[in-house]
Amino acid sequence: MDKNHPEDTSGYSPLAKLFVWFATPANANKIFAALIALCLLLFLSDFTYKKYGHFYGAYGFIMFTALILAAKTLRLFIKRDEAYYGEKSVDREEYPADQLEMGQHND
Repeated sequence: MDKNHPEDTSGYSPLAKLFVWFATPANANKIFAALIALCLLLFLSDFTYKKYGHFYGAYGFIMFTALILAAKTLRLFIKRDEAYYGEKSVDREEYPADQLEMGQHND
């Protein structure tokens, strides 16, 4: 293995060992092949049952509404104050007058 994927993982936690397994290129190719097989299986199984269109419309409406409500709730936890990044923020409201390129307008 290369320096990013050490062979000796005895000092790693079990979860870290799992992530090292996922990061090796050979295993990543196995995961990719398994995902392709799963997608193909799901696609073929789609032809085995009768579909009811009104159910999917109602389900889509309910899930979209739930997504909007979840986003509004999440916003309460992750929003920041306008001055969160401080004085050196690129998008702050006050710009130094000597650094503005002001053009002349003939109105």
